[in-house]
Amino acid sequence: MAKSKNNKNIIYGLLAILVIAVITIFGDKIQSDNINNLVEQVASNYEITNTVENSTTSDNARIEDGKNIIIRYLDVGQADSILIQSDEKNMLIDAGTNEMGKTVVKDLKDYGVQKIDYLIGTHPHEDHIGGMDDVINSFDIGTIYMPKVQTNTKTFEDVLDSISNKELKITSPEIGYKFMLGNATCEIMSCGNGNETNNLNLSSIVIRMTYGEQSFLFMGDAEEENEAARSWPQTNVIKIGHHGSNTSTSQSFLNQVKPEVAIISVGVANKYGHPKQTTLDKLAIMQAKIYRTDENGTITITCDGKNNIIETEK
Repeated sequence: MAKSKNNKNIIYGLLAILVIAVITIFGDKIQSDNINNLVEQVASNYEITNTVENSTTSDNARIEDGKNIIIRYLDVGQADSILIQSDEKNMLIDAGTNEMGKTVVKDLKDYGVQKIDYLIGTHPHEDHIGGMDDVINSFDIGTIYMPKVQTNTKTFEDVLDSISNKELKITSPEIGYKFMLGNATCEIMSCGNGNETNNLNLSSIVIRMTYGEQSFLFMGDAEEENEAARSWPQTNVIKIGHHGSNTSTSQSFLNQVKPEVAIISVGVANKYGHPKQTTLDKLAIMQAKIYRTDENGTITITCDGKNNIIETEK
């Protein structure tokens, strides 16, 4: 054990020297350019990413009596924000638009959130990360997952500034990474490769969560190209990709997932015409029960590992 510890100390010492050298040479550039700062932050997270990759998790977390998981699909208009609570641990997937940031913060506080153990920005579109800076500024934050892809919007830079101000880091996961949220097992199913600058939707981090006999898919704005890139296990509940757009939710994908429940996060009378009728028709063919935030408000699922109880705000 002493030899292993000495080896780690040597490695950490060399990494510290390398970091100092980088800061000395490029310090002014790093401080002046928030976009390049993201690259530095992602690169510095190698140890964190390895920890996720090497963590041991079961495919289906053991059910514990009285240990329910609560999933809340927040009503944030034409945007996404999902709060998952399991055994006093919290995960937030996306945070709505810029204008909804304070609403998301209030909702989280109303649900008793003090710390967000996992904060996921599925991809850097404003309707998914717009409220992330408000969330970061308002809560203790554990691990932040974001894809490697970059953009030059003010919304994106605001999120980076909030991350930097609290001396947090960004981890860019890879497909197959697993981590535990309380009693639930979460697996990264899709996350892009960092080259999707022409279509940021393709960089969406997709998470599949399992607890006992129940499973949940959170698709972000993933599109048919992401769906076709792999095989998909049957999943009980799915948050439909890209607000029910016709660029997502292919019939082939649905034939694999066979969802019993479909959640669509969408704004009332939105200008995009989401969800598209073609998507609704495909879900009807699958006999999936559809819930929509524009019609039902915030949608809450309480899962005991065997059954799901679904409650709606409206």
